[in-house]
This record gives sequence, structure tokens and C-alpha cells, in this order.
Amino acid sequence: MKSWIKFFAIFFVMLAVVLTVLVTIKAYAPYHSATQEAKDVVLKERLLKTVDESYVYNSTNHYVTVIGKNDKNQSTAVIVNQDQPKAKKEVIELSKGITEKEAVKIATEGQKVKKVLHVHLGIEKPGPVWEVAFKNNRDELNYVYVVFETGQWWKKITNL
Repeated sequence: MKSWIKFFAIFFVMLAVVLTVLVTIKAYAPYHSATQEAKDVVLKERLLKTVDESYVYNSTNHYVTVIGKNDKNQSTAVIVNQDQPKAKKEVIELSKGITEKEAVKIATEGQKVKKVLHVHLGIEKPGPVWEVAFKNNRDELNYVYVVFETGQWWKKITNL
């Protein structure tokens, strides 16, 4: 009797692990597909020579930001609108605005930051912005949007 109980316990634990892995893979598929499509388009249209990173940026539209080097070997970001794939891609030379580190410093000034969750470049009403997401010392979620060209914060969503 004990061996049957052990068998079923191990079986259900393994089943739970397998199902968790399958659900995670299935849930990640659209994200991976969107970033891969954006990378392919950016490389095909020769907007970038190499790709270093890419990520999804959600706003009123869905974007994928692809960061890499252009043909002049300059760090460049290309923002692809996922809702309108034929739309013009936003090409941003990263040397013409504030850096990711500067955006974090501006966004977290005067805050007690526990952990920076992410820093993403995207498009909003004022143009290119850095979205800085972080948790404060009370574990509250905060988003601060810093305008890429000027370094001024555009919008703050705090204490969520």
C-alpha cells in the first residue's frame, strides 16, 4: 500500500512540474514571436547591422524595441509598432539623448528604491521615453517615464 501512495505522490508532483513548464512555454510564445519578428524586420530593412537586445513595450500601442549597432557602428534603437507593422519604424540614435543609467538616476531621485525592475525605451506622446519600473522600500510598484531627449520626467505612476 505504501508503495502505491509513493508512486501516486511522485506521479502527481512530476505531472505538476511538467504542466507548469508547458504552460510557461506556451505563455512566453507570443512575447518571443513578437520580438523575433521585430528583429527580423529590423535586420531585413537594414536599420541595424547587429542586434544586442529586444523587448516588448506596451503603451496605447504595442511596440518592440530593438537595440543594436547601425552601419556606422553607433548604438541605435529601432522601435517597431506591432499594431501597424507597415508603419514607419522609429530609429533613435542612443547618443542623442540620456542614457539608461541617467534615466534611472532621474526617475529614482528622492525615492527609497529597493529594486529596479526594468528600464525600457518606448514611444509615448512626447516622443521617445525611458520607462523606469522599480519597487520602493515598502514594496510598492512605481513607473516613471523620462523623456529621452531632455531628461525631464514626463509621467509618474507611484505606489501601486
